[in-house]
Amino acid sequence: MGLFDSILGRSKPAKPDLDNLFGLPSAAVTLEASLGFHAVGSGAVAFRAPEGRAFADIQAEVQQLLDAGGGPKVEVDVDSYGYTWLVVRTDPPDVSSLVTDLHAVNTTLQDSGFGSTLLCSLVTFTDGARTLGLVYLFKQGTFYPFAPMVGTGRTIEGAPVQQRDNLLEIQLRDLLADDLRMERDTGRWFAVWGAPGL
Repeated sequence: MGLFDSILGRSKPAKPDLDNLFGLPSAAVTLEASLGFHAVGSGAVAFRAPEGRAFADIQAEVQQLLDAGGGPKVEVDVDSYGYTWLVVRTDPPDVSSLVTDLHAVNTTLQDSGFGSTLLCSLVTFTDGARTLGLVYLFKQGTFYPFAPMVGTGRTIEGAPVQQRDNLLEIQLRDLLADDLRMERDTGRWFAVWGAPGL
């Protein structure tokens, strides 16, 4: 950080540390013990896919990397906002294996020059009635909870209203503060409607 940045109060953005993902197994134990949420065995990496052959090569490289370790296949999904999600599943659910695979996907994309396109990684949990995602913000190096609400019955012009369980999200932020580097700025807790597994 330079002198002018200090004077103007600007701070250097946190460097992403993909090793932070390895805190998720500990967070999973805390979630299950405290609130009864357990991992469903799916996770995903979201990024803005570049056009052209280069991305097809990267997708094949990620799949080869996971196949070499006997890992699961990567499924590709594109959401309504144009983000591509590389989805990884473990059956039975195994958070440690899932995190290792998500780390490999992120690292492969980053090392291949696509780091600037990475948005987030997501691991899904449920308590049987509710679903939530723990989201890792790649550019911030922090996590936040996303807890969509279902079955509210509210509609606007015939379309269901999408709502979040903000109280649960705040509770989760505080609960998991010892396990994960949580994002304190709730303005960065963007909704991931339509994310695979949610």
